[in-house]
Amino acid sequence: MQSSKCKRICPAERVQGVSEYYFSKKLREIASMRAEGHDIISLGVGGPDRPPQAQVVERLCEESHRVDTHSYQPYVGIPELRKAFSEWYAANYGVTLDPATEIQPLIGSKEGILHTTLAFVNKGDGVLVPNPGYPTYSSVSRLAEAEVFTYDLCEERGWQPDFEALERLPLERIKLMWVNYPNMPTGARATRETMQRLVDFGRRHGIVICNDNPYSFILNDTPESLLSVEGAKDVCIEMNSLSKSHNMAGWRVGMLASNPQFIEWILRVKSNIDSGMFRPVQLAAVEALGADEEWYAELNAEYAGRRKIAEQILEALDCRFDPSQVGLFLWGRIPEKMRDGVQMSDLLLYEAGVFVTPGMVFGSNGDRYIRISLCATRERMEEALQRVKSDSIQKCLQLFRI
Repeated sequence: MQSSKCKRICPAERVQGVSEYYFSKKLREIASMRAEGHDIISLGVGGPDRPPQAQVVERLCEESHRVDTHSYQPYVGIPELRKAFSEWYAANYGVTLDPATEIQPLIGSKEGILHTTLAFVNKGDGVLVPNPGYPTYSSVSRLAEAEVFTYDLCEERGWQPDFEALERLPLERIKLMWVNYPNMPTGARATRETMQRLVDFGRRHGIVICNDNPYSFILNDTPESLLSVEGAKDVCIEMNSLSKSHNMAGWRVGMLASNPQFIEWILRVKSNIDSGMFRPVQLAAVEALGADEEWYAELNAEYAGRRKIAEQILEALDCRFDPSQVGLFLWGRIPEKMRDGVQMSDLLLYEAGVFVTPGMVFGSNGDRYIRISLCATRERMEEALQRVKSDSIQKCLQLFRI
């Protein structure tokens, strides 16, 4: 029997407007190179390589063995977790949050980017996205059929927003603004003036300001929250995560905090898309949130050692960097005669077996930068340093010194 002709099937237009996440593609390439026998040192992705505290894992195992803990969980998270997040914010940021109405646990803060966008942005509305910045802010906005307005962050301004330039945008069309301090990829901290101006900007123009804040405990002596600014809860949302601060990236535990009305609107979206986290994971997160200062000190001591090696790598590559950077990465400006960060990244990957992230991944203002992750052991980072210092790489770099 002859088969009938198959009518062509096309994806939704929103899918055509976004591409596969850069790291998803690049990690496949690296996996393929490793399968062919190449020893690739990855200094690209910011995924902590160390485990959580032992008691966190023990709590997960203990709770998982219970016979009464495997059912569906509340969309709003269990009360113990909301209370733990509230106490964590009070102790570390000096911010008071009502655990019943001002906190929403998330299955990782990346989930919160989607839920927040869907809760506030209609088709055609504007969303302010930093350049450079986390690519997901733009891709989720496009999936929601919003119009993306990028705002420039630049080294000359310390990677702080230019508020005069922001005021010239069609602000009556803009509903949401993404900010990320401590900043990824640049490692810049927001000044107090910046945080105050962000709150004022949002209040005057009716724009929701959403601060993505997962890096505030890494190599940073003074964690700060945008919600600590007077009046911030009226227009601001802050997302946070245990991925970086507690080595729990794969556990997918995050949260967002704001005023009760914003939380309720976001919950309407979340409750129609996913479900509550596995109860043992939530209880283990409670354990993690109770970590004392010794935990953060030990974590940062390890990252400080790695950071010194990362700085030596950038110096060997003739890259400039700001030593005051905080967070899980080191951001460096490439030599002036090199074409762009992609050229530097490709040179290191294909000639030295070392993967670093080209800055263009985060926007056009990152074209002349590369980013090194601190999520590799000191031994592997030392090996990467020696490869960068090798005669073959230095001869290649010499071409850009002439």
